[in-house]
Amino acid sequence: MLTPPRTVVRRDGGLYALERALQRRGFRHVAGADEAGRGACAGPLVAAAAVLPEGRRGEIEGLADSKLLTPASRERIYDEVVARALAYAVVVIPADEVDARGLHVCNLAAMRRALASLTTRPEYVLSDGFGVDGLDVPGLAVWKGDRVAACVAAASVLAKVTRDRIMVELDGRYPGYGFAEHKGYITPEHTAALRELGPCREHRFSYVNVATVSGRDGRPPRSRRPAAGDPDEPLFGGPGSEPLFGGPGSEPLFGGPVAALFGGPEEVPAGSPDEPMERSGAPGGTVGVALGEQPRPPAPVGEDVVMEGGVR
Repeated sequence: MLTPPRTVVRRDGGLYALERALQRRGFRHVAGADEAGRGACAGPLVAAAAVLPEGRRGEIEGLADSKLLTPASRERIYDEVVARALAYAVVVIPADEVDARGLHVCNLAAMRRALASLTTRPEYVLSDGFGVDGLDVPGLAVWKGDRVAACVAAASVLAKVTRDRIMVELDGRYPGYGFAEHKGYITPEHTAALRELGPCREHRFSYVNVATVSGRDGRPPRSRRPAAGDPDEPLFGGPGSEPLFGGPGSEPLFGGPVAALFGGPEEVPAGSPDEPMERSGAPGGTVGVALGEQPRPPAPVGEDVVMEGGVR
C-alpha cells in the first residue's frame, strides 16, 4: 500500500485546510466527490467530482455544503465552480438502476465514475462519507466532507443543482407529484400524492413507502426499460452510456454539466471497502475515516485530526 506523508489538520482550520495541507505535501490536484439524492424516494441519484485550482482562483465566495445554501446561492456558486474548476464531472443514475443494483453500490459506482472521468487526473481524493476504492490514487473518506473540504463542497453543489434541475423537468413530465418542490424526497405532500396517484416511472420501488403503495395498487415493480417512444421512456440515457464530463468548453445540460447514466452490473464482495460502514463524526468526533479503514473513535473537541489515506 502506498501511503502519503502523515498530515495533521485541525477541525477548525476552515474549508480549504485539507486541500492546502495536501498541496503542501505535494498533492497539487485534489479532487472532491459527493452525491445528491440518496434519501429521495423518486428521481435519480447524482454524483459529482471537482478539482479546484490552487491559490486565490480556487477560493469561491460563499462556498459551503449545498444543503446549507439557498437555491439562489447554489446557482451562483454552481456557475463559479463550472467557470473556475480545473475539471469537473457529473454522473446521473436513474431510479430503476438504484432499484436494480442497490443504493450504496450505485452511490459508490457513481462517485468512482465521476472521479475517473475528470480531465485533470487527481493526485488525491477526498470523498464525502464513504471511501471510493479502485482509483489507484490515495484518498480519504471525510465525514461531512462538504463542510470541511472545498473540493467536496464544490462537488456537492454540482450534484445538488444538477439533480434539482432534473427534478424540475420531471415535474412537468409527471404532474401532480410536486417534484419541483420536494425534489423527490419524502414529505407529507409527496406521500399524499403517492397515495392518490400511485408511483410513476421515476419512483424507487425498492423504497418501502413506494413499494407499499405499489403493492396496494397491484402494480409490480418495473422489470424492463421502456422502449424508445414509450411514454415512460427515461429522460436521460440508458445502460452503458458514456459519461460526458465538464471542463472548459463543455456543453451544459439545463445550464449545467452534461450528465450521464451508469450502466453495467457491479458486485461488491463481502469485506470490500465499498460495503456500508458505520459513520463517525458527531460533535467532537473525527473529521474523516481513512480509505478502506474502519472509523476511528470520536476525538475530544478541538483535538487535531490525523489524515491517513492510502491506495490498494
